[in-house]
Amino acid sequence: MKTYRTHFSEKESDISIISDSKRAILKAKESFYFHRRNLERYIAKDKDFLNSFSPIRVKTEFQIINIMAEVAEICDVGPMASVAGTLADLMLNSMKIQNTGKKFDISPCKIALVENGGEISIDTEEPITVALYAGENELNLNIGFLIRKEDCPIGIGTSSATIGHAISLGQADTATIFAKNAALADAAATKIGNLVKGKDVEKSINIGLDAIDNIDGVIGAFISRENKVGKTGKLPKLIKIEGSKYHILKRTKDFSFVGVNEIFK
Repeated sequence: MKTYRTHFSEKESDISIISDSKRAILKAKESFYFHRRNLERYIAKDKDFLNSFSPIRVKTEFQIINIMAEVAEICDVGPMASVAGTLADLMLNSMKIQNTGKKFDISPCKIALVENGGEISIDTEEPITVALYAGENELNLNIGFLIRKEDCPIGIGTSSATIGHAISLGQADTATIFAKNAALADAAATKIGNLVKGKDVEKSINIGLDAIDNIDGVIGAFISRENKVGKTGKLPKLIKIEGSKYHILKRTKDFSFVGVNEIFK
């Protein structure tokens, strides 16, 4: 099946989209700008929502704000912890609804993936591999997850204390969370990533894994710190990534895929 890829950046957002439909990609981009404008409009008036590290209960006219507030309460984090994942979900949702009034346009795309700064929302009928990008950790680009139709829809969120610019209060190289959507995965990754800390590396990973059981909607987790890893729940199939890291990174650069997770199709 032929697939199309696109990448664009807007302020803090860095977006990659994969689909078998050019129309779906266009819909996703339109959705991004619509919901981001609403987000900017709201946080300009509500600085507490923007800056809080704790949940804030609000009910607004803006879908993006309501979703962020909801998952923040579930995970006991600040609402902005889920902004990238929430945008990815909203974009993906728009890709799956393509009814333009013409019969031949009603069928949704068969491949839909949005990656926003390492937070990923996927609904696909064809297998897609997501490789783990873990910086200096020895797992970096050596393993990945095979996302299949039976896994979807699925959201993937990653928090890291050693990669990227996002704030993490923990010490995990990667705390990768799989959930029913990317908004929840993003918020949960922040929650779990903050817990993985302390001198005892193995104990810190287990603390993070144990906390997963208390978050409704989370499917599983994979945590790496230094030379140790831990996993729990029902994860997509774990696979080995073949080839040199140089060529893998070169391939993702060609596709403009960046972030904590690298995507191959």
